[in-house]
Amino acid sequence: MPYQSPISPGRSWYEDTAGPRPEYKALDGDLSCDVVVVGGGFTGLSAAVYLARAGSNVVLIDAHRFGDGASGRNGGQLGTGQRAWAEELEAEYGFSRAKALFDLAEEAKAHLLEFAAVNKIEIDYMPGQMSVAHKQRYVDDYKVHAEIMANRFGYPHISFMDARETAERLGSARYFGGTRDTGTGHIHPLKLVIGTAKVAAQAGAQLFEQTPATAIASVGGKVRVTTPKGTISAGKCLIGVNAHGGTLEPISAAHIMPIGSFIGATVPLADSSVLPGGEAVDDSRFVVRYFRKSTDGRLLFGGREIYAVSDPKDIHVHIRRQIAELYPDLRDVEITHGWGGYVGITMPRKPFVREVMPNVISVGGYSGHGVMLSNFFGKLYAETVAGNRDRLRLIEDLNIPAFPGGRRLRAPLLFLALNWYALRDRI
Repeated sequence: MPYQSPISPGRSWYEDTAGPRPEYKALDGDLSCDVVVVGGGFTGLSAAVYLARAGSNVVLIDAHRFGDGASGRNGGQLGTGQRAWAEELEAEYGFSRAKALFDLAEEAKAHLLEFAAVNKIEIDYMPGQMSVAHKQRYVDDYKVHAEIMANRFGYPHISFMDARETAERLGSARYFGGTRDTGTGHIHPLKLVIGTAKVAAQAGAQLFEQTPATAIASVGGKVRVTTPKGTISAGKCLIGVNAHGGTLEPISAAHIMPIGSFIGATVPLADSSVLPGGEAVDDSRFVVRYFRKSTDGRLLFGGREIYAVSDPKDIHVHIRRQIAELYPDLRDVEITHGWGGYVGITMPRKPFVREVMPNVISVGGYSGHGVMLSNFFGKLYAETVAGNRDRLRLIEDLNIPAFPGGRRLRAPLLFLALNWYALRDRI
């Protein structure tokens, strides 16, 4: 029987096309190490690579299998810069800091592609991404954004598209304009997870799946991570569980909220008018829709975020309905895969980095922009362990408020607020 993630609904197209997915044994017994990493997604695995290469004795644990969370099940889009547009960051922080944050994200993009190439990880990279306006009144913002990126932030790869060009490049007339970014692209995320884990193991990191952390304590300059069958003692700890922190420690849980996002994969499309250039797409809805073509011509369409605790009963039905809104000819298209996963968001949709107890740093809250950033933040954590915290501190110093309502009320309050924004998307 095919493996089914216990924390994410449905079986993904990625799982059926990633090739062999090695299994790593569970921890059985006590260990001592220099650094313990909790979480086997992009952040943790990348950190394990660079820590081990620098000579640290690293132990990494994951409660399930590597890639069961968002790292192995996401939309695969890299994006450009931070999640917030550079001009929005400039309005909040000033030009110098906004430029530094943008440059850091661009370095993250280059790092991901170079890491995959150097380590011979085939990630199915396809170039190009379009961001499109689902309302006419947003179009001018996209035009100004393209100009600002070229003239102020030194990024010439974004061009404005009017309604006609947008329709031609999407194969759909449902959007009013947008931008096309030729300096980024999209990937097969699970292949990157599998490849990064192999590189980490080859570098000497000790990797354990099916090993949940049940408690973390920092006492007397040492960190102790408790698991069901052993305790790990370390000098330092990285928490990289993002949306799956639960009750592991309260500070991250107060600042990072899990939301569900769902994707469907169609059969390979014979109609070449759908995304003929092969770019990925995201739109201007608050409850964003994101879609792209796979290397074998399928439409991978994501767009049904949920903020309640229960998952939709039939992912296929909801995804097909949204596809049909953009591509009426695909109203009856066969959807071969429907799956979901949980994304960690913060209130301002900026990443969360915090020392949550002595020698324990938590990294997450990528808010839908984690494919590119999370891999690089793992590298920045390794830099921090080596004594250079300056670049990680660029993110650590961002103002990330806790969600209101405490642990009991924050989920219902977020559900009401975000469904209000979803309603506004339709008005």
